[in-house]
Amino acid sequence: MGEIGVSRKEYLYDLDYWEILLISRGYQNRARNLWSAMRWHAYNVMSAIPYCDLKKGGIRKPQDLITFPWEEHKASLPTEDEKEDVLRDIQAFRKKKGG
Repeated sequence: MGEIGVSRKEYLYDLDYWEILLISRGYQNRARNLWSAMRWHAYNVMSAIPYCDLKKGGIRKPQDLITFPWEEHKASLPTEDEKEDVLRDIQAFRKKKGG
């Protein structure tokens, strides 16, 4: 909770489920962007070193250095049934929280 900038009280009592989900996804996206930037930086540094022949090693793009798990399997869009399940869960959570 502290790493994503949300207090324990806010996480447990003030935020709705969908708000926590959005905060979590934003944090994951920020971390992924940082890792991608590091990979790009490493690729550029390695390409500037004269004795480091990237193309000879089969490295033609930064993704050839390392492929992250989230790049290996592209997530498909949720189906209509999955969307309805999430909406039902959110509605049930709101009723439980309000009642």
